[in-house]
Order: sequence, then C-alpha cells, then structure tokens
Amino acid sequence: MGMGDLVLAIDQGTTSTRALVFDASRRVAASAQREFAQHYPADGWVEHDPEEIWRDTLQTSREALAKAGASADDIAAIGITNQRESVVLWDRATGEALHNVIVWQDRRTADTCAALQAQGHQAFVHEKTGLLLDPYFSATKIAWLLDTIPGARERAEKGELAVGTIDTFLLWRLTEGRSHKTDVTNASRTLLFDIVEQRWCPELLELFRVPAALLPEVCASAADFGMTSLLGGSIPICGIAGDQQAALVGQSCFAQGQAKITYGTGGFMLLNTGTTVARSRSRLLSTIAYRIDGETHYAVEGSLFVAGAAIKWLRDGLGIIVEAKQTQEMAARLPDNGGVYMVPAFVGLGAPHWCTEARGMLAGLTFDSSAAHIARAALESVAFQTADLVAAMEQDGAGTLASLRVDGGMAANDWFCQFLADILDIVVERPANLETTALGAAMLAGHRCGGWPDVLDGAAAVEGLSRFEPAMESNQRERLRSEWRAAIRRATLT
Repeated sequence: MGMGDLVLAIDQGTTSTRALVFDASRRVAASAQREFAQHYPADGWVEHDPEEIWRDTLQTSREALAKAGASADDIAAIGITNQRESVVLWDRATGEALHNVIVWQDRRTADTCAALQAQGHQAFVHEKTGLLLDPYFSATKIAWLLDTIPGARERAEKGELAVGTIDTFLLWRLTEGRSHKTDVTNASRTLLFDIVEQRWCPELLELFRVPAALLPEVCASAADFGMTSLLGGSIPICGIAGDQQAALVGQSCFAQGQAKITYGTGGFMLLNTGTTVARSRSRLLSTIAYRIDGETHYAVEGSLFVAGAAIKWLRDGLGIIVEAKQTQEMAARLPDNGGVYMVPAFVGLGAPHWCTEARGMLAGLTFDSSAAHIARAALESVAFQTADLVAAMEQDGAGTLASLRVDGGMAANDWFCQFLADILDIVVERPANLETTALGAAMLAGHRCGGWPDVLDGAAAVEGLSRFEPAMESNQRERLRSEWRAAIRRATLT
C-alpha cells in the first residue's frame, strides 16, 4: 500500500469524470471534475470519446491531488467507480481504442435483443445473469463492435484485442497495459457472467458471439488490481465497483433489506438481498452488490433511464433553466402540478416497464401551463418512477421499506426529497455527504489496503442524515399516482 492515509477515488460517470481525495475520516479533502461531450450519431445511439475520458481521468486525478496538497506518497490506494454497461474495444498491443465508447443508454442493438427474445433465450439468460435481454447491457454492444469494425472479430479470436467496461479500460491505461481486470459488479452487468457460479459463462459467450480471449479477469470488489506510476509515484489500485454498487457501499447498506437510490443521469435503486440471489417476479434485475473478504452479497435493482438527464434537458434542450438548483424554487412556488405530467422516456423506459419503444411525453398542458410546471413535472416524474420501483420490489416480497436512502445530484433538492417521501409514503434519508458513489470506491480501496479497517461498520453512515417524513394525504397521493399511471399508458402505446 501507499505510505499515506488518503484515498483517491476516480468516479467516471456518464456526463463527467471526477477525482476525489478522501481523508482518513472519509471526508472529501479535494476534488476536481470535467464534463465531456455526448455524441448521438443516430436516433437512440449514444457514444463517448474514450480518449477524452482518459485525458480527463488523468487531469482530474492530478488536479485533485494538487488541491489537497498531496503527492503520490500520501495516497494509500486508488478506488475506481464507473458508468456501468458502457463498453470499449481496444488493441492489446497499442492500447488504442478501435471505436467510441458505446454507452449504457445506447439502443442500437434493440433489434438484436428482440430477435434473441423471439428465439426463446430470455429464460436462460435471466437464470444465469439475473438480467433481461435488453440493449442496455454490454453483450450485444460488444458483438456489434466485432461485427461492424473491419477485421475486429478475426483479431478478437486471435487474442489481439481486449474489451471492457470503463473501469477495465481505465485500469489498463493506468497500469500501462499490465492489468486487464474488472470486478464482479461490473462483470454482472454484461449478460455474459454467471452470477451464481461467478464466472464468464461459456454458453452465454456462444449465444452472444463474444470470444473469451477478449474478456478481463474478474476479481472481488476489494482486490489487488494493479499499480499505477502515472501520478508521480507507485500507487496500488485496490477497489473497483460499478457506480450504483459503489453507492450502495458508500451508503453503508450492508444489511439485508437496506435500500438506496442514486439520482445521476439515470436513477438506480438497489436493495441488498443478502448472500443469496433473489429472483424478481416484477421484471427487476438480480445483480451482484459487492464481494468483500470472500463474501458475495446480491441485490435487486431497478433502473430509471432518465432522472437527472431530464433536468439537463430543461437546461440544454428547452433553455428554461440555467442551473439545476433553480428547479427547487420553480416547483415550490406552484400550489400544485397543474395537471402537467412528464414521462421522460427519451431513450425508452426502464424498470419495471421495460419499454424500448416509448418516447418522452408531456401530458396535461394548457394555456395556464408555464416553464415552472414543466420543471415541476420533470422532478415529479423521477419520484413517480421511483414509486413504481418500490411497488415492484414490495410485490417481489421485499416487504414494506422503512426508509430509503438517497444520493446523487437531485438529492440536494429539498423540495424533491419531500415530494419523494410524500409519494412513497416512507421516510427518505439523505446523507450529509452526497458523494456516496466515490466514497464507496474509496471505502473498498481503503479496506483492501488496510487503511480503513472498519469499512463494513454500517453505523458510520447514519451520521448527519437528513430525514424527510411523508406528510401528504393518502387520497391526494393516490390521485397523483393514478394520473401518472394514465400518462405512462399513453406513452407506451405502440
């Protein structure tokens, strides 16, 4: 391990790359962030430039260290957390990416997934992976790259190429090609990984036509992933987890039955189901929550494709806000939603609806509707989608949640958190530190390197919680949710 007691967390998200330095008290000592370009080559296609992501990773890491007044010798370890399911294909000899990143939001392989469903493969895929046949996941993206890039499939068969989710790509670059690894949480999101046996599944590799030679070694979430010398000294990389699992760790949801939801570009709710796989009857996902010290915990997950992205659309698409925090005041000044509902199906609908063909919709507009109504509808839509997830989890036997822990950018909005508590009719808890995704990566790395031995002590997470208690009358709650369900039905008509 490094000589110091600081931990550097690299948080590579869908719209920005961040680096955060955490001190021994798990507080942020310094951070740096860079937004990067989103590329939309065709309807439903979403790509990122892997070289831009790599440059931003190095720059933000160096900037965060400089802001903290730290050198490589002060860093005990590095943790990486990343946008999941997004994939990169690169040349093993040169490290050069052969194509842009195909992002988790991308829908270009929807027809492929539909064909596999029609052929009757869904049940087997779900049994092995806990996932659904959907273009959201990595396998069909990898096959598309191999089929589209001239010579790629032949080179992949020869072992000349490597593939990975963003964590794996960054790890390869940080270790200068010495380490081609990932962790169980990222592997569990590819449609290629058997989550019970915890290995790449030969039958799935054959089904999706992905050569085994392409794939990284799969490790625990807290493990020895390699060393980097690119930040001024030799630092071990000891923690990796997909962003939503990292947030579960950062929220210290280590006990069975604890749940959190992270509001970033999308919204992602995970419920810790303990050491056994819980199979959903409501089309939710079963996934690996983490593997630490030889013990694997699983989770049930529901994913909203659009959460914070709806607020970003208000800013960049409609131009009705300049910054996200304006939505709190806009929503609060209205006595009600004016009957306006937004279904934010810009790239289809995720769990529990899973409707690829759905597209975004504003319903209930009148001449009295204003920009504030649209902003409020965007916030409310995220709460309504969350309520759909909670209902699905309860139908799956999770029981009634006593509380839900929230984090991510939208969780800073007090109006939204109160409305969420009202619509869910449960207590919403918000930590004082909203950087739970990066914190989770730091906790994994700190635990592995020995600097943070009490990482599994869930008591640390309850400090500084803000609690939002439900206050809405039940008849008003049911009316709002009924009108939301009507809007969903209209948006999903095909």
